[in-house]
Amino acid sequence: MLTRSSWCAAAVALTLPSFACAAAATPGTLSWQPCGQGECSSVEVPVDWSHPDGAKMDIAIGRLPATDPQHRIGVLFVPPGGPGASGIDTYVLGGDKIARLRRNFDIVSWDQRGVKRSGEVRCSEDLLDRAPKDFPATEQQYRDLLDYNARLGADCRAHTGPVFDFVDTTSAVRDLDAIRGALGEDELSFYGASYGTQVEQQYAELFPHRVRAMVADSNMDHGMTSGGRYIETTSADLEGSFSEFADWCERTANCPLHGRDVRAVWDDLHARAEAGRLTDPATGRPLTAEALRSEALEAMYRPEERWYPFAERLKALQAGTPAASAQAAPALAQNSYQAIWCEDWNWQVRDFAELRSWRDRAAEVAPHTRLSPFFSDVTSCLGWPAEVRNPQHRLSISGTPPILVVTGKYDVATPNAWNRAVAEQIPHSVLLEHDGIGHGQYYRNDCVTGRVEDYLTTLRTPPPNTHCPAAWPAEPPPAAKSAPPPRRSAHTA
Repeated sequence: MLTRSSWCAAAVALTLPSFACAAAATPGTLSWQPCGQGECSSVEVPVDWSHPDGAKMDIAIGRLPATDPQHRIGVLFVPPGGPGASGIDTYVLGGDKIARLRRNFDIVSWDQRGVKRSGEVRCSEDLLDRAPKDFPATEQQYRDLLDYNARLGADCRAHTGPVFDFVDTTSAVRDLDAIRGALGEDELSFYGASYGTQVEQQYAELFPHRVRAMVADSNMDHGMTSGGRYIETTSADLEGSFSEFADWCERTANCPLHGRDVRAVWDDLHARAEAGRLTDPATGRPLTAEALRSEALEAMYRPEERWYPFAERLKALQAGTPAASAQAAPALAQNSYQAIWCEDWNWQVRDFAELRSWRDRAAEVAPHTRLSPFFSDVTSCLGWPAEVRNPQHRLSISGTPPILVVTGKYDVATPNAWNRAVAEQIPHSVLLEHDGIGHGQYYRNDCVTGRVEDYLTTLRTPPPNTHCPAAWPAEPPPAAKSAPPPRRSAHTA
């Protein structure tokens, strides 16, 4: 499936756009085709960068040309979150997420290897549907988890082909530099959020002389080696975010739970869910504690959109009256997140007892919310059959301009502690702190937006110790009740 003709045949079978099969590019000469609000093409790269003359694959890229060509600064590369999100869908077909920066920059993004139009990781849908949903509670469940991950990985390899074993972030970063060369650019500017920051960090390690400016917003800390620490920090920021939500509801008169003890409401619902006594009035089916925590996690991504619906949801659950669920979990036949993730993270777990101790520690730091659903970032890789080609390591970056690191007070997907650790690892980095919560600070706060855009256009970093004050929701969003947010299992802004 990795020759050009067979890949294009697969693209047709998957009803992918024709630009995915564009001719191979030489440096500075790409064949662009109309694509959403912009244009799209592809770059041919090796499947295995350690064997550059071996099998090839196409990486789909998209571009929104600068709207003011006379004041064009260059290319702003925007790696998507996830891993597994499509940059073309998000930034080219969507087209308005960073519209103000488009005046001075060509906005370029991609579907990285293993994602959608670039050799998507695909698996049997019925096997994906049987994925364990809960943290292993017994030794047998732990062993069943290892067996399931091994079987799923083998199935995904069989359906995806050779690229399955080469979807690590280091390979993706080398693809990115091939894209830069094909664009004919000596340097790139970057804005990345969530998993996109890991792509940026590793690009800065390997190609520091190619960086003009870099904003790393809501950072992954790929230097973290302990699965216990990973689960603890994500759980701590879920607890902190929920506490901010409860305090906001107490002081906000139009919060649906105003006048009630929000923590007590939550504790009651969570206890009922753990005992198997909580029914979702919207479906009539039992609602598990894991599902309830997942709804809380999703609400904390975007307070301005999701806090009012989440408060309404908790109120309805307590009263037993129907209300929109805060999550939807459709069965998907793609599995890019797990495949990429498990080639980047090597979690050493001695046995079930050690894994259980990590959950116990999470409950200590998060007495209300107990355990972040992102525990699955650890458990989903136990027994996974692919080689960890890009294991965790502390960053080694030198020779770049100052890098702007942006963090929130609490962030359920990329905790504050991770961002501080990354800032400490990058020499001459500048930390910009948003005193509110949420994920992807550029999108959450006008102050952060302005600071980021000023830096990218002028190269002036904010002064050290700059804080942007929180702006809390004051009115429900217009579509709060008609469009519940989708459940995300990825680090996506």
